[in-house]
Amino acid sequence: MKKIGIIHTTPATIDSLNQLVKEIVGDVEVINFLDDSILKDMRDKHNVDFVRERWISYAKVLGQLGADAVLSACSTVGAFAEEADKILDVPVYRIDDAMCSAAVEMGEVVSVFATLASTLEPTVDLIERKAYETGKRIKVNTVLVEGAYATLMEGHKDVHDAKIKALVERYLPESDVAVLAQASMASAVTLAGEDAKKILTSPRMGIEKLRADLN
Repeated sequence: MKKIGIIHTTPATIDSLNQLVKEIVGDVEVINFLDDSILKDMRDKHNVDFVRERWISYAKVLGQLGADAVLSACSTVGAFAEEADKILDVPVYRIDDAMCSAAVEMGEVVSVFATLASTLEPTVDLIERKAYETGKRIKVNTVLVEGAYATLMEGHKDVHDAKIKALVERYLPESDVAVLAQASMASAVTLAGEDAKKILTSPRMGIEKLRADLN
């Protein structure tokens, strides 16, 4: 049986990602690591070098526990996941990698939505790098959904989702594609028709990429 290690920075992603892994990958053992101090440290730019050190150490331990792959559930620490992938024996994945690749393919105006300011820069950086690699010129808009993450942590998912949906609907007409930068945002927006095709979320796409590589 394959083993997949997932490193979380919020409890909000644990259940949903575990369910998706079982659905998409199938018969697999999932090992979850949670460090909910990371987002606060990254937001405050507090001891970022130590955040990097301990995040990479979590990935290393997961490899030692027999994980066939490690998945970073958090876009904010995507750079650490990329670094870990280069230096560790176990493959390490950014959950948002496939999503950002798709965003570049889908259009020239990309709007990135996040509920945490610390997530915007790494997501935009990844999208712009992918555009550069393909020689495509794009425009990236950034939209911070103020207060949404706090309401999610207080247990008010309906309020969290409503805040995100309202801003996505406002900006979608002027965007070729809308990127919901955090895995915790994935279920917030459900639209019909052509608008639904313009909205990208990371969990399913990221896990499908992982599954393809494992097979």
